[in-house]
Amino acid sequence: MAGGRRGLVAPQNTFLENIVRRSNVWTLSRRQTDTNFVLGNAQIVDWPIVYSNDGFCKLSGYHRAEVMQKSSTCSFMYGELTDRETMEKVRLTFENYEMNSFEILMYKKNRTPVWFFVKIAPIRNEQEKVVLFLCTFNDITAFKQPIEDDSYKGWGKFARLTRALTSSRGVLQQLQPTVHKGENVHKHSRLTEVLQLGSDILPQYKQETPKTPPHIILHYCAFKTTWDWVILILTFYTAIMVPYNVSFKTKQNNVAWLVVDSVVDVIFLVDIVLNFHTTFVGPAGEVISDPKLIRMNYLKTWFVIDLLSCLPYDVINAFENVDENWDPQDVTQGISSLFSSLKVVRLLRLGRVARKLDHYIEYGAAVLVLLVCVFGLAAHWLACIWYSIGDYEVIDEETNVARKDSWLYMLGETAGTPYRFNATGTGRWEGGPSKDSVYITSLYFTMTSLTSIGFGNISPTTDGEKIFAVAMMMIGSLLYATIFGNVTTIFQQMYANTNRYHEMLNSVRDFLKLYQVPKGLSERVMDYIASTWSMSRGIDTDKVLQICPKDMRADICVHLNRKVFKEHPAFRLASDGCLRALAMEFQTIHCAPGDLIYHAGESVDTLCFVVSGSLEVIQDDEVVAILGKGDVFGDVFWKEVTLAQSCANVRALTYCDLHVIKRDALQKVLEFYTPFSNHFSRNLLLTYNLRKRCFEAKWMLQTAEGCRAETKRSPCCSGRL
Repeated sequence: MAGGRRGLVAPQNTFLENIVRRSNVWTLSRRQTDTNFVLGNAQIVDWPIVYSNDGFCKLSGYHRAEVMQKSSTCSFMYGELTDRETMEKVRLTFENYEMNSFEILMYKKNRTPVWFFVKIAPIRNEQEKVVLFLCTFNDITAFKQPIEDDSYKGWGKFARLTRALTSSRGVLQQLQPTVHKGENVHKHSRLTEVLQLGSDILPQYKQETPKTPPHIILHYCAFKTTWDWVILILTFYTAIMVPYNVSFKTKQNNVAWLVVDSVVDVIFLVDIVLNFHTTFVGPAGEVISDPKLIRMNYLKTWFVIDLLSCLPYDVINAFENVDENWDPQDVTQGISSLFSSLKVVRLLRLGRVARKLDHYIEYGAAVLVLLVCVFGLAAHWLACIWYSIGDYEVIDEETNVARKDSWLYMLGETAGTPYRFNATGTGRWEGGPSKDSVYITSLYFTMTSLTSIGFGNISPTTDGEKIFAVAMMMIGSLLYATIFGNVTTIFQQMYANTNRYHEMLNSVRDFLKLYQVPKGLSERVMDYIASTWSMSRGIDTDKVLQICPKDMRADICVHLNRKVFKEHPAFRLASDGCLRALAMEFQTIHCAPGDLIYHAGESVDTLCFVVSGSLEVIQDDEVVAILGKGDVFGDVFWKEVTLAQSCANVRALTYCDLHVIKRDALQKVLEFYTPFSNHFSRNLLLTYNLRKRCFEAKWMLQTAEGCRAETKRSPCCSGRL
């Protein structure tokens, strides 16, 4: 399946995720405790807050729902000691779409005074139009002169001291980056440096395809596909040559083989390096291109196995003086044989085939070739073992007598190269068939045995040979029946889900073609099908839940909605029975970028909890809120009599998971569990209420700006504002 293999790469607006991620990178690099910021709409009167992160909420003491739609100048945190001149500078910065920084005294929700270093930066879209303001807050109270007073009395003295400190900018030297003397810095660049907000920290607010870092390789690109096939071929080469070299004791200091094996080892080492820079598909179906996540994923999965399979056993063994006349009494030769046997560890490279099977099974011819190769590989391994048994038993080491009933002895007589004792005065048995003849004969015997043909011209005679032959026949019957006898069944099982997926895709394509659906909408439909299939793997959740009894179904639903119940304080006092009743009514919705969850004027009959992703609320073509993980939107219909109509559009910016509950279902549960109903009504705060219209359109901003300009000329016009 292409969607599951490639991952989700549809264009999306990842502005919010980029701001949070890059701000965290900035934070860690400067050892700050937290990053606190809000986003304000630059196109609406009073620049309302459309998003605030958890750091700002924790710092200010306000809940996110309480600060949403308030002015991003944070005037609601001003107090009697806030400097009026600084307040005016903040307002002018917003009005002029400038980038600036301020040191200002503000108040938390509990009215505790705090000194903030506030940095304001405009955010532009693809048309270079300022659409948002990013305001970051750093608590610099520790840099201020402490006030030795246990109470909040004597504010006049405190005000005089703090205002005196405001005029001095020396405390900011510990917050601002160091600039070397003689460095020529442009004013705008210098200001950006002071704000610690470079172009890499301020992404544009626009729809774009996720970008891959330059040193990261896409796992589905042409280069990686070609490389995977090269690795597959070299893996089979290793699986063939390693058992052959170990069993037939080929000459280890052969320069040609040493060079070839060393080149193969280098290629597999390069593959390890590439795996540290190759994307992978995450659990949510998205393509993971973050280098840190890629490294951690590879280290926790295949790195150790790949490293063990790439150790230079041939190089180590080359330093041993290995001779074809192997003497088991020689300690040096025994160590050499041990190193030679350690090369079997290279067979761990077969794990590379296992992890890539989902790539190969999409092609029927490739599957058939792989099955045949597996069968041939099994015959090859068994042939190597068959020769090792014959080579061990052909000469009785205790009596130094050749066993004439051994298949190797009879093969030597037939081939005209019999075994002879002390033929050249070495005092050892010499002669015997050549290794090429022995290997071909061994492979012929294992093939005939595995396929249950068995002509009998080569047959086991010694006890060891007979035991091995029995085991090989059992293995052969299983392989033959599984691979060749049930090829049709294997294909059907491997392609069951894939066939359903492609049948659905074909039906959708025919539908789109028949009704001439526009290209843009067609692409959205196909992307939605691919993404939902990647998330659900074609599993019908409702059908599975219907199989389970009611009690078990409720437990599963509680587990599926555990993130909602744990993150929102409104559910903390709910009993087990209440949670189970609520969980049974919740539904999970997966949204693709660009999907509209609510249209303006549509009835709001659903309460939505955002579990992952980000969305934007659009009113009069203006973004009035950006919703992320943990936010709630909809309507407080448990407090209202009439059904509300949405005053804005809600559109997904990225891939989102929403847990939703219908109005009637929620009211039914609240009516039954009265104590929980009161707690729920008091503690559930909507991040955005779609019933309420909060702002007017752009023309109101233009009217306000005109009135301000008129006020400067005629003070009597100030009443309009």
